Amino acid sequence: MRWHEITVHTTEEAIEMISNFIHELGAGGVSIEESGTLNKERDTSLGQWYELPLNDIPEGRAVIKGYFAEGTDMTSILEQLKKSVDQLKEYDIDTGEPAYELKDVDDEDWANAWKQYFKPIRITERLTIKPTWEEYEAEADEIILELDPGMAFGTGTHATTALCLKTLEQVIQGGEDVIDVGTGSGILAIAAAKLGARHVLALDLDPVAVSSATENSRLNGMDGQITVKLSDLLGVLREQGQSGGEAAGVKIPVQVVVANILAEIILLFVQDVYDVLAPGGTYIVSGIIQSKRQVVEEALKAAGFAITSSNEDQDWVVLVAKKQ
Repeated sequence: MRWHEITVHTTEEAIEMISNFIHELGAGGVSIEESGTLNKERDTSLGQWYELPLNDIPEGRAVIKGYFAEGTDMTSILEQLKKSVDQLKEYDIDTGEPAYELKDVDDEDWANAWKQYFKPIRITERLTIKPTWEEYEAEADEIILELDPGMAFGTGTHATTALCLKTLEQVIQGGEDVIDVGTGSGILAIAAAKLGARHVLALDLDPVAVSSATENSRLNGMDGQITVKLSDLLGVLREQGQSGGEAAGVKIPVQVVVANILAEIILLFVQDVYDVLAPGGTYIVSGIIQSKRQVVEEALKAAGFAITSSNEDQDWVVLVAKKQ
């Protein structure tokens, strides 16, 4: 089968939004390639190794490719994509004067090629992400997160996800009810459950994400502790009001909310997070580029949160906030 391939040359800052645009336009898969130069700083504190091909992508730049079924009107797709990307300027997201390309490719050129570069990687002293197709012998105290992200989601090793995983390991003590907003592949929900959360409600507005997170929860044997739902946080609050304090397996208010979403989206539901958390509850929020850190912190404080800690990786930040 032949596919139409659309390529966008842009910045790492714009990866998540542009990837989402491509997916919403009907792509059958999305691939992302960031700079593979030796100058890129990578965390090797726990013995991680990176099997990545070197490339000539400049630091801070990225190449995003979307794949559309043969017969798709690519002229219309490209026009809509350019319009959406141009609108990112209104949110102060630097797209780096993106360049676009179109060509046709065969299935074997993309469908599985990316898998050769996704190897087991230890994110923390306890948490290791392992692709489902790789053999791996875990140590006695190691928690394995089985993941098959498909072409539409990342491998869980992006800085924002890794920051959330490290923070969850510190926050989850056991027995908490947790809500994961914008769950994607479900990796954070699975980690929370395996770290001891009583129940996790994983939310996403993308049906493909709901399907992916549901399947990954099953692969990890966590489908009894994780409920995946097509919803946003406001929808959960409304449902809770109708069901007397329970919503899809978790008891409202919950002890932990985690959201790994772009700052512009985070700002839209700060109050909803405050409303769904118990007093003293913890909000782990990531997906924040350094340039957006201050505005997110101000919004959290205005809603009644206290920022208790933060962590950084490259240009990304995770904030930990407590409901006072």
